[in-house]
Amino acid sequence: MNRLFGILIAALLSGSIGASARPYFNDQKAPQSLDDLRNIQNAVQQNLEAARAATVCVKLKNGTGTGVIISPEGLVLTAAHVSTGVGVNLTLIAEDGTEMKAKSLGLNSENDAAMVQITGKGPFPYVKYNTQSDYQLGDWVFALGHSGGFDEERGVVTRVGRLTKLSPDTIQSGCLLIGGDSGGPLFDMDGTLIGIHSRVGKIKDDSRHVPLEAFARSWEKMQAGEFIGQGPFAQPKMPVSSIDFLGMMTEFDEQEKKLMIREVEVEGLAEQAGLKPGMQIIEVNGKVVEESDLLMEMMKEKSRGEKLSIKWKHEGESGEAVIALEEKE
Repeated sequence: MNRLFGILIAALLSGSIGASARPYFNDQKAPQSLDDLRNIQNAVQQNLEAARAATVCVKLKNGTGTGVIISPEGLVLTAAHVSTGVGVNLTLIAEDGTEMKAKSLGLNSENDAAMVQITGKGPFPYVKYNTQSDYQLGDWVFALGHSGGFDEERGVVTRVGRLTKLSPDTIQSGCLLIGGDSGGPLFDMDGTLIGIHSRVGKIKDDSRHVPLEAFARSWEKMQAGEFIGQGPFAQPKMPVSSIDFLGMMTEFDEQEKKLMIREVEVEGLAEQAGLKPGMQIIEVNGKVVEESDLLMEMMKEKSRGEKLSIKWKHEGESGEAVIALEEKE
């Protein structure tokens, strides 16, 4: 009994259990008066400052997304297609323009849920959240996001709507979203986080969000850095353990302890990085080449989407080639 009481207290302190009285306007088919509209507006305004302070822009390789901080230690929830993978170094931007370093934790590639951890020292502004899914169809909600990317002068964009469809894995709302909003927070009118933006709908009432209930089902695995599922919202990194993937052939001279490039494939990754036959590879990812299998071992540690650094020398010159381990064009 004492243990159960302790768990409940911890959950209450984290903000994951408990809710305020249900707003009367949630049960109206439509607002009946100007006072009803004002009460909806007031509910948003009362919670907006804290919600905006915890909503961050996520800088991506080819664009931006959004996330929301849910703990003073800097745990962030976002979409799997925003975090893109496990162990990815990210930069988050607060509404005031402050940049924070972060690293992606685990994700669920099947329902588009993901976690990110800010690596700097807190405490950070954060919001309370509810994993109980005790909202109802038609409830009023508001969505935040860095629509179209970070804009310090404009700040976080706010949209208000109602819940239009509910399921254990998806919430639909009438909050109109655009690119850059993905991974952002969906709040009830008490300012409690209930979902994370996943897909931008083609029509106004078709914006889709991952409910916190779905996050809760794989919470511990995501915190532990696990990649769950096989897609479609994120793809696991594929190993690139073969030197053939680089598009070159090498030969190690045991007597001289030299790793030489013998052949380079036309338009292969090695050639695109500037490597040529006759070059001696002297370092791979900062490690001096002294063994024949060093390059192979370094390749085993890498996955597609990462980079490989090769230092070389040739005919009195030296240089460094950084190869992005993607499929050749």
